[in-house]
Formats: sequence, structure tokens, C-alpha cells
Amino acid sequence: MSGKKIGVALVILGVLGSQGCAVAALPLFGLGQAVNGGTEVVSYTSDSIAYKTFAVSETEVRAATLQTFKRMAIDVTGTERKEKVTEIDAAAGDRTVKVEIDRITPRTSQMRVVVKKGWFLRDRSTAGEIVTQTADTLGSKPAIATTAGGRRKTS
Repeated sequence: MSGKKIGVALVILGVLGSQGCAVAALPLFGLGQAVNGGTEVVSYTSDSIAYKTFAVSETEVRAATLQTFKRMAIDVTGTERKEKVTEIDAAAGDRTVKVEIDRITPRTSQMRVVVKKGWFLRDRSTAGEIVTQTADTLGSKPAIATTAGGRRKTS
């Protein structure tokens, strides 16, 4: 049997083995979510991009990301702010880090992180840890509340 036929047979066996359960089949294709620390959920695309949506502004996620990079000793090599997206490039040892922070609404943002080692290898674990540490940085900030007059106050 040729290599192509074996590959097709393995995919068919995987699909049949899951018996229609989409959740069971997701790991076959590298999709799904990983739970980190029991409470924090970081999602991944099939090509190892870690992402998470935060209920805070793009500006707050950007500041938390830069603070997290400083704490993790990751060197920022460049930042670029576009209309609704901020891109941050960084270096962590022999890895390159690319962060995109997308403003969904004025109070909701999505962070996507890709960590590459060389031309082809992607470091999913480090990308997930950057997202988790940024979420922890955001969680350690004092809560911001709005007063009846629309002014912001910190609690």
C-alpha cells in the first residue's frame, strides 16, 4: 500500500473511531482548547496560534502585554499601532514572538500570539504562557468602576 493510501486510511479510521463525536475528533486535527492552571482557558488555532479575548480595552491589553514581557525578560523589538490592531514583535532567546491585539469593541480585545523557533517550528507552549501571564497581569490591576456621573474611579 502506498504512503498516500495509508494516510487516507488513518484519517478515515480516526473519523470513524470518534463515532461522530466532534470533540473527540478535534485533537486529530490539532484544534481545541487547553486549560492552564485549572481556571485559565487559552485557545489555539490548528497552526499553534494562542489566542484569548479579554473584556478590557486594546490599550489595557497592550500595556499588560508590555509589562508581562518585561517580567518574563522578553525583549520588545518593535511595535506598530494601526487603526484597530496593535502588533508587537519581540525576541525570547532563540525564538521570535509576534503579538496582535485586535480591538473588537472599545471594551473588548482579542490577543493572538505566535512564537517561532527558526523558520518552521512553532512553540505553542510559550505562546500559551504569554497569553496566560498577560491575563494574570490584567487580573492583578485594581478594578475600574464608573461612577453615576460617568467618571472613572479605581477601587
